Amino acid sequence: MITDPVCGKRINRGRAHIIIEHEGVAYAVCCPLCQAEFERAPAAYAKPNVGEKVRKKPGRLPYRAR
Repeated sequence: MITDPVCGKRINRGRAHIIIEHEGVAYAVCCPLCQAEFERAPAAYAKPNVGEKVRKKPGRLPYRAR
């Protein structure tokens, strides 16, 4: 379980609406409203302790919406 940085809801990573990468940290959001709010002001919601550090492998594509 991970926490949506916008609303604080606990969600299963596989059930997240979208995973957003910001400054090397991946954040899972639960719905389009939280996605829009995060994208509007990422600095207000981007907290490394809430997201997961992105481990990039050479040639790996970034996260994308389902």
